[in-house]
Amino acid sequence: MALWSGIYDRFHRFAFAVFSLLAGGKGAGREYVVNLSKTRVAEEQARRKAAAAAAQAGREELRGAEPFVSKFLAKHEQDPEKFIMQHVLAGCTANMVAGSDTTGISLSAIIYYLLKHPRCMRALRSEIASFQERGLLSTPFGFKETQQMPYLQAVIKEALRIHPATCLPMERVVPEGGATISGRFFPANTIVGINSWVAHRNTQIFGADADEFNPERWLISDKDKLAAMNRQWIPFGMGSRTCIGRHISTLEISKLIPRIVNDFDFELSDAGSGNSWVTQDYWFVKPRGFKVKVTSRKPEC
Repeated sequence: MALWSGIYDRFHRFAFAVFSLLAGGKGAGREYVVNLSKTRVAEEQARRKAAAAAAQAGREELRGAEPFVSKFLAKHEQDPEKFIMQHVLAGCTANMVAGSDTTGISLSAIIYYLLKHPRCMRALRSEIASFQERGLLSTPFGFKETQQMPYLQAVIKEALRIHPATCLPMERVVPEGGATISGRFFPANTIVGINSWVAHRNTQIFGADADEFNPERWLISDKDKLAAMNRQWIPFGMGSRTCIGRHISTLEISKLIPRIVNDFDFELSDAGSGNSWVTQDYWFVKPRGFKVKVTSRKPEC
């Protein structure tokens, strides 16, 4: 419903009211995330209050990395009139809503295509082992280290090419005077957009096997062809519509994929899908029935 409300915005108020009613007291979807954010903000406020009291009493609190909610609250405390509590809540909610589904879909796609192409899984594990033997990977794997792993980055790039998390274009309106795009003239006020799923399967750019998962396509020495493919690679959007969370998503994917591929074995489940997943378009292209059996590759200590 959110998908159609976004396209046909005149239905938004009606759809929002209906879904809020159906969600009940606990809420669903975004409302659930908002309620969770409120709970976490309250917990962090209580923690900060206790920490301030402990510091005043001369006791030091031991804590790891500072979470986003703490950063937001610190900004609120610095200027409560300019950065109000609503901004704190909105920031926490946006952090969860904006990056969870898309990154989750991308991680699933990478694992799925590695399992469907055992040769690629073996090549990735070989690269990980080689980097470990040469002392080029710390524990846990560092982001900068994983950026130096060509096959890993090719696998990530290819999975996001073949299965970008979103599948509808961010539409734009042609300005006054019209515009010529790819040799075709579009008059003013025409709504235009490009679908990443279509762009990523352009055989003129990616070759005759554009529908196939092939990480090696990114490991060629032809700089002109690589540049053309990179220009057409838009899983995070492009220009002013580029995803502002792409760097966090890239960090998460680059650190997590080699770690779990190195530590675990995966096996596609046959349940209901014949070893092939089914996807459904909610603007996010979500897999359905994607189940894997997971076993440790290392003996437990």
